[in-house]
Amino acid sequence: MRTVSGRADHVVVVGAGFSGLSAALHLAGRGRAVTVVEREPWPGGRAGRRDIDGYLLDTGPTVLTMPDIIDEAFAAVGENTSQRLKLDALDPAYRAQFADGSSIDVHTDADAMTTAVRDFAGPREADGYRSLRSWLHRLYRTEFDGFIASNFDSPLSMLTPQLARLAGIGGFRKWDTMVRRHIADERLRRVFTFQSLYAGVSPQQALAVYAVIAYMDTVSGVYFPRGGMRALPDALAAAAQDAGVRFRYNSAVTELERSGTRVSAAVTADGDRIACDAVVLTTELPHTYRLLGRRPRRLLPHRAAPSAVVVHVGCGAAAADQPQTAHHTILFGDAWEQTFSDIVRDGRLMRDPSLLVTRPTASDPDLAPAGRDLLYVLAPAPNLSRRQVDWTSTTAPYAQSMLEMVRQRLLPNLRDDARVLHIDTPADWARQNMMAGTPFALAHTFAQTGPFRPGNLLRGIDNAVLAGSSTVPGVGVPTTLISGRLAADRVTGVARESATRLDLKAKMP
Repeated sequence: MRTVSGRADHVVVVGAGFSGLSAALHLAGRGRAVTVVEREPWPGGRAGRRDIDGYLLDTGPTVLTMPDIIDEAFAAVGENTSQRLKLDALDPAYRAQFADGSSIDVHTDADAMTTAVRDFAGPREADGYRSLRSWLHRLYRTEFDGFIASNFDSPLSMLTPQLARLAGIGGFRKWDTMVRRHIADERLRRVFTFQSLYAGVSPQQALAVYAVIAYMDTVSGVYFPRGGMRALPDALAAAAQDAGVRFRYNSAVTELERSGTRVSAAVTADGDRIACDAVVLTTELPHTYRLLGRRPRRLLPHRAAPSAVVVHVGCGAAAADQPQTAHHTILFGDAWEQTFSDIVRDGRLMRDPSLLVTRPTASDPDLAPAGRDLLYVLAPAPNLSRRQVDWTSTTAPYAQSMLEMVRQRLLPNLRDDARVLHIDTPADWARQNMMAGTPFALAHTFAQTGPFRPGNLLRGIDNAVLAGSSTVPGVGVPTTLISGRLAADRVTGVARESATRLDLKAKMP
């Protein structure tokens, strides 16, 4: 495995998102001096925050999986998650509601989910769920260490027996094809393939290797940190600071000084110069290339993932309790496959919308004023690469149409007292310098998967490493935490496996 050359005693990490925090923890745990430079006054990166009249909004991801990866980050500095953070397992992980009026609670416990599937679709589908769950286990076990959690220097480095095993279990077939082998009910198939939206590709086009996201959601479990999603980056930053990492908030890096083929310092907008032996860059990919004065060496241009519209709503507690609303509810439209052609192929708004409705106050009432609830309503949307949607005129009516669907399908009492607190659209993500106005970074197409995704080392620059959603291994909270550890490995070499990581392997089926 290639690593940065020369000394790397002091590392500057640009960005305090999940990948930057993970890199800082792993580097500090290996004896490096680390300075993290963050443009916002708090950590989190894409896991943003906004406080409005007593409502504590998480403006980034709301679905948290794979707590073992979080454990690994804390363990890098000799801590464990429970010292810093209270994580609640969600049961159900999701509630899936369909346009025909049917619904199913998605449990991560195998027996509970088998019973739910049997009641929903009959014994044959329950048997199919069991076989699908077994396949997802094998898929995860086969690809995690060899592909998701490892650095590789070229496509040739992937030619291992693990690659043959992954191909043998169908990892390079289509995601939808592999799920169909086990599940005939079209509604149930959605439960195990909707996650392809995170990867930016329809389940009919996505490689089955990305069904590992369905493993994370439906087998490993979905969690929520007390205090909201912001509590996770806060806890990671606090652990890093106690381990000696220095943080410089409200500081945007605008320039990297170079000496030959090495970065020698990061310069902030205020003119501060922070000397370094190596740098980890977690900035948005276009900004990273500008800082380095480089252009990507690719035959095909980068393809961004679809985006999203997110509407944050405050409402009376009684309105959201109809009946006890799950923490996460997926409202599937009738024309599910059309959703992907609308967003990905045609660059248009969904004609038959599907929504994710998150009610964080179901798990932590303190995130809203007393007697009130907080809703996070997400609609997948096209990114700005086609620029077919005028968000200036579309935002308000589209947000209202989303809320009307929530009223009709989920919360009939969500009426006059509902208050729209904040809306984010692709145009807003773009103002945060996110490529093509999407918080989901690069799509996981074949040409942007594994060794074909932008790598975390750049030829011609000896001491710069990339981390974050647009490099390996990809999008999502667990994967960006892994990305930070992979960046640390590029600086120091692979560290001896921690007890936490060995325990994670031991728990694999």
